[in-house]
Amino acid sequence: MATVHDSSAPSRGVILFAHGSSEPGWAAPFERIRARVAATGRPVVIAYLERMAPDLVEAAGTLAAAGCESAVVVPLFLGQGGHVRNGLPKLVAVAANAHPTLALTLAEPIGEAASVQDAIAAASLAAAFGPLDDGR
Repeated sequence: MATVHDSSAPSRGVILFAHGSSEPGWAAPFERIRARVAATGRPVVIAYLERMAPDLVEAAGTLAAAGCESAVVVPLFLGQGGHVRNGLPKLVAVAANAHPTLALTLAEPIGEAASVQDAIAAASLAAAFGPLDDGR
């Protein structure tokens, strides 16, 4: 599901890029992330590497059609494996060529962000030991 805003002003969009799966319900957490970003009023779409739609070219087209002049592709991967390091830059180039009015940039994988690492560590500890208070 795409979420874009109706402003006529040029804007920057967000493309959340995930792997994709044939498993029912697999994309639900990514849709919740998209909804949280959309709640800020920013244009946001999800794109998938494989097994799901839309792909990166289609997602970029959605933002371009909504009037975005630029977008950042945020890989929803924990680290820089082969898909992120090798395949994704090529896919971004293909999407940029398909939509020349949309300037695309590629962010680091979301798992490289300290805030995401902190959240995963906290959730791991909570799963093992229950919610922690500030005193740990």
